[in-house]
Amino acid sequence: MGRDKLFSYEIIAECPHTGARAGKFYTTHGVIEMPCFMPVGTQATVKAMAPFELEALGARIILGNAYHLYLRPGVDVIEKAGGLHAFMGWDRAILTDSGGFQVFSLASLRRVSDEGVEFQSHLDGSKHFLTPALVMAIEEAIGSDIAMCFDECTTYPITEEGAKEATLRTIKWAGLCKKAHSRRDQALFGIVQGSVFPSLREYCCHSLVDMDFPGYAIGGLAVGEPKALMHEVLELLNKLLPKTKPRYLMGVGHPLDMVEGIARGVDMFDCVLPTRNARNGSVLTSMGKLNVRRKELKEDFSPLDPNCSCYVCRNFSRAYIRHLHKAGEILASRLCTWHNLHFMLDLARKARRAIIDGTFPDLLEHCREVFGDEAD
Repeated sequence: MGRDKLFSYEIIAECPHTGARAGKFYTTHGVIEMPCFMPVGTQATVKAMAPFELEALGARIILGNAYHLYLRPGVDVIEKAGGLHAFMGWDRAILTDSGGFQVFSLASLRRVSDEGVEFQSHLDGSKHFLTPALVMAIEEAIGSDIAMCFDECTTYPITEEGAKEATLRTIKWAGLCKKAHSRRDQALFGIVQGSVFPSLREYCCHSLVDMDFPGYAIGGLAVGEPKALMHEVLELLNKLLPKTKPRYLMGVGHPLDMVEGIARGVDMFDCVLPTRNARNGSVLTSMGKLNVRRKELKEDFSPLDPNCSCYVCRNFSRAYIRHLHKAGEILASRLCTWHNLHFMLDLARKARRAIIDGTFPDLLEHCREVFGDEAD
């Protein structure tokens, strides 16, 4: 790949009826076709899955988390291994979250100032102080393809004054992150905050766009706010964010939420729900969610989803997977995780194809019919 294409975003097609777009983003470890779903590998592993299995599923990019990797095994270990790709045996793209969400979820264990965040480790209670410059040093040492700026996450509900303070700090930290960031083979994304307040979202967006990041994330959504408010924020940012840069909606991974996000111009999604729910026996199907622990599945020898072509649905029955869960077998988590990740990755691929073919509104309506009554 030529240097001129690295971290460029190329639009392939746009839906004339919605804000959906199909594109390509060029990274050091390959081209990512968008829209895309990114499996979450918080601690240098996607739970219950081996890297070659993720490749078989067609995953082009996965997530790591700077906060967790900084605490364990430590940045020095990853650096000595040759970076996160070598450490975990994954030669496709990686995005690292800065750890802002994890730090701010610690609540009573942290203290925030304009300089950074002092916090206690959730592992051993040890004290740490993260600054934008240190977060950049951590993410550069990890060697991800896409690094996220350090930001201040907000909860919902929050007062406008509280959201304003966090937004201004996020903008300040974004500038410090950009100044400290130096790896040319790593893209740094800014994160738009502002809760559900349009004026704050607009101000944050304009401020970050002026800094000219190669991509932009949308943070602080799917944290308890009504779906209508999330959609309003996405519609606003779809008008404001540059069309020539990828957009990443952080922490969103319910099937309908992803397709609704795509309809509003978002390209990238991640969430732990498909893998976490799989370990609890909840799987995604073309008819909606299915709990494999249900008693009536004891002698159901049909696949998890008759309309699915994944390895699990081709080879195993609901009865067998229910048996594995009831017996506490590890294979139950592995098979359900495989299926759920296939479902999400394939849904993103179907959305891309529908945008190119001009049928995306039909896919959107179908997803609303199947998943519209489900709570996250």
